[in-house]
Amino acid sequence: GYVDDAREQFEQMPERDGGSWNAVITACSRNEVHDEVFRMFRRMNRDGIRATETSFAGVLKSCGLVLDLRLLRQLHCAVMKQGFSGNVDLETSIVDVYGKCRVMGDARRVFDEIENASDVSWNVIVRRYLEMGFNDAAVVMFFKMLELNVRPLNHTVSSAILACSRSMALDVGIVIHAIAVKLKFLPDTIVSTSIFDMYVKCGRLESARRVFDQTESKDLKSWTSAMSGYAMSGITREARELFDLMPERNVISWNAMLGGYVRAGEWDEALEFLALMRKEMEDIDNVTLVWILNVCSGVSDVQMGKQAHGFIYRHGYDTNVIVANALLDMYAKCGTFRSANNLFRQMSELRDEVSWNALLTGLARVGRSEQALSFFEGMQLETKPSKYTLATLLAGCANIPALNLGKATHGFLIRNGYDIDVVVRGAMVDMYSKCRCLDYAIQVFKEAATRDLILWNSIIRGCCRNGRCREVFELFMLMEDEGVKPDHVTFLGILHACIREGHVELGFKYFSSMSTKYLILPQVEHYDCMVELYCKYGCLHQLEEFLLLMPFDPTIQMLTRIHAACKSYRWEKLGAWAAKRINEWSSP
Repeated sequence: GYVDDAREQFEQMPERDGGSWNAVITACSRNEVHDEVFRMFRRMNRDGIRATETSFAGVLKSCGLVLDLRLLRQLHCAVMKQGFSGNVDLETSIVDVYGKCRVMGDARRVFDEIENASDVSWNVIVRRYLEMGFNDAAVVMFFKMLELNVRPLNHTVSSAILACSRSMALDVGIVIHAIAVKLKFLPDTIVSTSIFDMYVKCGRLESARRVFDQTESKDLKSWTSAMSGYAMSGITREARELFDLMPERNVISWNAMLGGYVRAGEWDEALEFLALMRKEMEDIDNVTLVWILNVCSGVSDVQMGKQAHGFIYRHGYDTNVIVANALLDMYAKCGTFRSANNLFRQMSELRDEVSWNALLTGLARVGRSEQALSFFEGMQLETKPSKYTLATLLAGCANIPALNLGKATHGFLIRNGYDIDVVVRGAMVDMYSKCRCLDYAIQVFKEAATRDLILWNSIIRGCCRNGRCREVFELFMLMEDEGVKPDHVTFLGILHACIREGHVELGFKYFSSMSTKYLILPQVEHYDCMVELYCKYGCLHQLEEFLLLMPFDPTIQMLTRIHAACKSYRWEKLGAWAAKRINEWSSP
């Protein structure tokens, strides 16, 4: 109503100056009427009215929300032509929108041209690098900002810490923690929460708890954030300890704790917690119901699922597509396909691609190949399956494994002229390799017109899974020759191949090259592979040296493996240390 009134008044004006154009463009932008923003901006230019900083800001904001890269390039040129090249706010907005459009090369070029980048400018470039997954670049820009004596915003510090957390760069994160303390950021909840999460993800639970305990003013949000951090990382014991200590709780707290049990697959604890929820929890929401249905699926308790279904129906939650899809998924995972089909038919006005996927994967999981393919063909009458649906069906075939259904799906795609892009092709390679038909997988891989990183990773994993590890190393060299840069997943496949073949020195060489040659920071899984490699082949002296270099404490899985290896090879000192650490993990 407000926008319509503003436009009506604007159209009735006998004369319009720059101020009136700015006002209507700003009103449309604030109310996210993006098409009208662009239309008004074009009319303004046709009428010969020079755009101001305000009008450009409004149009750039809308451009960033609709992610129109072509329009952004036009606006960028217009900003430069009309003499705003020194306007830090506009240039920062252009950097921001390039980043949102995932064109970080252009974003960085514009950023480097800003003469006196503000703290907001630096925050934008760090945040956009982070969102693109360029964690190392985000950290580099953060330190460059400090070198130029620009004080970071709290969000910039938080983004840099989060980048360290995602890349498991604990050493760098500790340095940023110290900087945050020096710059007096730690009273800030955003910064302290990100530091807490980093220590949790890197396995430094004592450090994480110390950060939380040192937080001066703990409100409900900070308690919930800390507890959720533990729960989301699968560290449910510490999460529950904080949950029990919380002075007050809300629905988010309860959901986070239940979600933690579900993610960790701790079904007994989840059931016990559900009983507590029924006694003490007053309000529930859609998220609560989805987690409850996940518990029903996890313990294969269809009766409890039906009770939840009754509650959902009585309280009107069945009109929420997320809840309805979770309910459908529960019936499919429990193998109750009559109930699943009835619900699916009732969802005729509500169902989406996730609904179809839930039933498809459920049918594939229990080996009902013909029914799954028939269901898939019926899907064509209502909607065209996306590449994600096709990949989901193939993944379902891979996980059973169901080779006949996988081949039938492959044939269906060819007969119906589907474009088998890299996503579907990667799922197909994965399916054939898991069904022990590696030659088919290699053929599908070779037929690809373009081979992206995901496809390379699929075939490398497939060769390793089928024991053809020499081909893993050959594929890696061929991948490099084609100019495809490896990632964390690639090296997991290579390290697993080294484990199977007993290549200890070669494994360490590949592990070291991750950070030295490819600038990839190894994650917990890569360290776990190296621990397994050393333990399996009795290289316990090298293992001791390796453990000293680890940037985080060994996980319980690593400690268990180390203890078993030391027992087999009679390596007493390290074995005693591992046993002590295991006891510390298991003690309440």
